[in-house]
Amino acid sequence: MFGACLLNRPAVRAGRMCRRQLLATAHGIGKAQFSTSIHPKTKFYVTQPIFYVNSEPHIGHFYTMVLSDTIKRFADLCGKTTKLSSGTDEHGQKIQQAADLANEPPLDFCTRYSDKFRSLAVAANTSATDFIRTTSDDHHTAVRKFWQRLVDGGFIYKGEHSGWYAVSDEAYYTSTQVEERVNDKGESGMYAIESGKRVEWVSEVNYKFRMSVFGERLLKWIEENPSVIYPAVRRNEVLGWLRMGLEDLSVSRPRNRQQWGISVPGDPDHTIYVWVDALINYLTVDGFAQSDVLPFFPPNVQVVGKDIVRFHAVYWPALLMAANLPLPRRILAHAHWTMGAQKMSKSIGNVADPFVDIERFGVDALRYFIVRNGGIADDGDYSNDEVIVRYKKDLVGQLANLAARCLSERLGADLNVFARIGREQLDHAEPGDIALRDMLVALPDRVHVLFEQGEFGRGLALVFDALAVANKHVTENEPWLMVKQTPVPERLQVVLFYSLEAVRLASIMLLPVMPIKAAHLLDHLDITDNE
Repeated sequence: MFGACLLNRPAVRAGRMCRRQLLATAHGIGKAQFSTSIHPKTKFYVTQPIFYVNSEPHIGHFYTMVLSDTIKRFADLCGKTTKLSSGTDEHGQKIQQAADLANEPPLDFCTRYSDKFRSLAVAANTSATDFIRTTSDDHHTAVRKFWQRLVDGGFIYKGEHSGWYAVSDEAYYTSTQVEERVNDKGESGMYAIESGKRVEWVSEVNYKFRMSVFGERLLKWIEENPSVIYPAVRRNEVLGWLRMGLEDLSVSRPRNRQQWGISVPGDPDHTIYVWVDALINYLTVDGFAQSDVLPFFPPNVQVVGKDIVRFHAVYWPALLMAANLPLPRRILAHAHWTMGAQKMSKSIGNVADPFVDIERFGVDALRYFIVRNGGIADDGDYSNDEVIVRYKKDLVGQLANLAARCLSERLGADLNVFARIGREQLDHAEPGDIALRDMLVALPDRVHVLFEQGEFGRGLALVFDALAVANKHVTENEPWLMVKQTPVPERLQVVLFYSLEAVRLASIMLLPVMPIKAAHLLDHLDITDNE
């Protein structure tokens, strides 16, 4: 996802003999730097999908927000200049219908729900630099500008379009992408295989995008950049779609069917297809409405749910190719959440309200759980009991326990000898220390590789494996007994050094995931932001 970075904070203020010096000068164990192929000041752009405002925010939205925020914060930790976009998708037939049901003007309806997503972003402690609404003037300008590029390139034409249309997905499907099913009420109908949504046959005149001409270029792009779509299961899905061949894409809707949207330039009887409208938000937030000079575009990582991969990994790059704009560097398509191994559904009642659970567990505890247990390739299963188990087992049982045991004033860490001990341990360690030493030396690089892929859950597992070994090391060495000996053996300082080095490394690696609590722990260790 991005080049290697500093997980540790090596600098100290000269002359201050304190815990900061104890931990920051003795990095002979946890290495101070990853090898890097990208300059640390490189700009780094992360995008969230903009959220559709026809329903309440749920735990899946929270996961997407926190995962993308974790990526952005990790890039911050690496010294990058970062941008994280978020926002709400506010046009389309579904919004129009939902506003009608609520007896509200569409814009008022959109504002009410957009504010809920904005509130969730704040409650989740995300660090988005931009929050876009597709009803904004800037976005309308950007969409019309992009549309004109497609027209000027000869990629837009008007013609009759027929196909299976799902209002819920705002998408057409071909005959190979639908099947006949019987629903829970015993009613027979046609459904999209990919999304499970009901479809109806629609024939209409609209504007079409010559997407079919980009099939080979898209295949080549993905095959030459094997990590551009992650995980592999999603990449293989996209390759399968492309090898079946692409059809031209319907990119407008008659206004008599969809009034709530951006008008096609020069033809007020048609509105621009909501997915074309929505995808352009990633350009709008980088100033596309005002200039062709884009400071951050293309995105380094685009975080999406697995249900919208087709739109981001087929439609979006094809549109960018047609507009002669650069393609995203990576698309990270995460899995979904179930509850009790069942798909979450309001009708079943197995849904999780992120606002309620943030209040119940605390934002950092919930962020940790959602990142640690959330699925990238496979769905994660959500339960309040599992949140509590993670909190007690990992955050309290390993991290807090180790910090409390070794930061006790009674143990009396001698800061003057820690730098020497750190250097000596690289060349010579007692047999009982070697496993922990080697684990801490390797930990930053091993975690970085997984964080770079977006596999934060697996990276965090390595961090807590190391903390478990460090806790075992303390238990076996019993420093609380050493401190009672006369004279106190220097071995005590070696044991404390390893323990506090493990706490330091873990705290820094946790900063992108649980920024409040990890920062508090680093403050307790007297390590400041610039150190």
